[in-house]
Amino acid sequence: MSSPSSDFIFLNEEFDEEPAKPQEFWDVLIVDDDSEIHSVTELALSNFELNGKGLRFHHAFNGTQAVDILRDNPLISVVLLDVVMESDDAGLIVAKRVREELKNHVVRIVLRTGQPGYAPEEQIIRQYDINDYRTKTELTRSKLATTMVTALRSHQQVTQLSLQSHALSQVLLASEQILNFSQLLPLSRAAIKHLAHFTAGPQQGVVCGLDDDGVEIVYGGTGEYQNVHHHHLEESALTASVKEQIKASFKLAQHQHNEHSVSFFFRAKQQQYVICLEGEHIIEHALMQYIDLLLTNVGVGLDNVLLVDRLRNVAFKDSLTGLCSRNGFIAALERLQKNTNAHDYLVLIDIARFADINEGLSHDIGNLLLVAVAQRLQGQHQQAQVVARLGADLFAVVSNEEQLPFAQLHQLLRAPFIAAEHQLHLNFTFGLCTQPHFDSSALGTLKRASIALSHAKADISHSYCYFDKQMEEQVSHRLAMIRRLREDFADGKLEVWYQPQVDLATAQPYGCEALLRWPIGQGQFISPAVFVPLAEDAGMIIEIGQWVLEQACAKQRELAQHGVDMQISVNVSVPQFKASDYAQSVAQTLARFAVPSDKIELEITESVVMDEVEQVTRTLNELKSYGIDVAIDDFGTGFCSLSYLHKLPFDRLKIDRAFVKGIPEQDNGEIAELVVSLANRMNLRVIAEGIETEQQLQFLKSIGCHEGQGYYYAQPLDGKKLDTYLKVSN
Repeated sequence: MSSPSSDFIFLNEEFDEEPAKPQEFWDVLIVDDDSEIHSVTELALSNFELNGKGLRFHHAFNGTQAVDILRDNPLISVVLLDVVMESDDAGLIVAKRVREELKNHVVRIVLRTGQPGYAPEEQIIRQYDINDYRTKTELTRSKLATTMVTALRSHQQVTQLSLQSHALSQVLLASEQILNFSQLLPLSRAAIKHLAHFTAGPQQGVVCGLDDDGVEIVYGGTGEYQNVHHHHLEESALTASVKEQIKASFKLAQHQHNEHSVSFFFRAKQQQYVICLEGEHIIEHALMQYIDLLLTNVGVGLDNVLLVDRLRNVAFKDSLTGLCSRNGFIAALERLQKNTNAHDYLVLIDIARFADINEGLSHDIGNLLLVAVAQRLQGQHQQAQVVARLGADLFAVVSNEEQLPFAQLHQLLRAPFIAAEHQLHLNFTFGLCTQPHFDSSALGTLKRASIALSHAKADISHSYCYFDKQMEEQVSHRLAMIRRLREDFADGKLEVWYQPQVDLATAQPYGCEALLRWPIGQGQFISPAVFVPLAEDAGMIIEIGQWVLEQACAKQRELAQHGVDMQISVNVSVPQFKASDYAQSVAQTLARFAVPSDKIELEITESVVMDEVEQVTRTLNELKSYGIDVAIDDFGTGFCSLSYLHKLPFDRLKIDRAFVKGIPEQDNGEIAELVVSLANRMNLRVIAEGIETEQQLQFLKSIGCHEGQGYYYAQPLDGKKLDTYLKVSN
């Protein structure tokens, strides 16, 4: 039967010889030292035929000749072997050599002897797989023919078993090799060679599958098609007849065969495949089950390799734009850094306010814009060494200043981008790292470009920034500070101090503001202006803010237990106030410390108010429902809260120290007076911070400000010094 088959493993030189093709004769070896026996036997079987094939005789007159002939003619089916020749056991010696020396377990051996009554031992019959034993006088024409039929049928069975055993061993060996492949091309070439081994045909062909759109694609080929790989079938160099046969195999989901080629169709779990071999390929029908088994394993191997390719694409290619992903970019940059020159540079490109586009125009439009940016950058692929998308709206380009100057790349992105019916001008921020500053690793180089990008974002006067070493030192210092802050907070080294708030008319303290302090030894402290932003960046500000509130509650309870009735103000950060359950959390904390709700005041800045007005309004109303006061800290510095002031339930305004510092020499007094007037009109309390001189105090009293805090009265004090201060004041 002619049939298509495939295998994707390279042939191993240790493979056995290929199975033999069918013969027109049954080969029979007559071994006897009597020439007359040869003649009589040949005459008796001259008209013998089985399954349409006659006999072809070979002759040996001693044991040595017999072994030599069998060595040279492994296709001999039956040996008619005289037991007694040059020695009494010459025939038995031949049988032993055939089985043990020649390793021929297929040929059938019929022992003959001219000595009636002589018979070999039963053990010999079993050990050397003797098919039959006869005396020469028994072998009449009919009996000889019967013996021959029995021997030949036994030979057929043994041959079939041997052929199947050989096929199974090759399938197992091939399958073991198949599962070790990780690339399509070598797998495909090996599959073809294995298949050709099974079909005893030319080793020229192709392995095909289907792409995601169902179009035939050639994975790899051999012979004249060795350069055909990863081509669509129609665009490949295959002959028209081969293309048509492959298409027919896919369409009909079955094997195809003609006099010029054969194609095997087979399915695996993930895909459908066809392996086509050119030339004449003939195979025993009994071997088809082993070819099917082989194809099953080939399919598993192909599925595995394709899955690895898909995973590699997922890991190294961005699915939206088709550019390198972050992983792919890192791998490419690692390779490029082995051979760079002084004009190379890496630039990170960030789309400014891209989230606004997604929210305002939809994510679909945002995706179209990302693709448009990618296509414009990719259009420079001849000048750019690598183009990648590293994040949602972050791209990277590695190029050379001589081939693609950054100024040219910058200009390239100035033209508007088209997304559906929208034409948009985008603003970009660029962070660059030039080759002299490349790190030894790709990740290090990328980090330096990222540092430059962060500086560019922070500097609104420029859209780009080049990395220099000082930036990295600043980042290292910042990270060290964050690490130390985290350690000191965990070790309980942070402290809460308190600055008294006084009635300006009586100079008596009625409250205080809780202020976070970070001592570093020898009476030195790190400024809150430095470490509070660090805590926010490190994601610690909510935890630290909660701790400060708890410390303030504990202090308020302690003071109350000593007969001191005092409200304590606590500063609140933006991340804290944005939490949906913040008001409930504050109320629970006050309840846990048994502190009345009117004894803790929360101070928020104008930036908190303006961040998310709706959320802020909800939280403020919840706080008021719990009876908790809220003050606006640093009022007047944001210039934005006036329009919301009458809508939001505040209790007090704090005049920023910047408007107190210049009193009376500068015009700051007018702003302070305006704030006081506004607060009085809205029935809000007002407090001035940063009072340091008698002149400032008198001016504030004259404009109707009744509360204040500052060095004129007291610096921030730790808990014990606050207790002393309050005793003296009382």
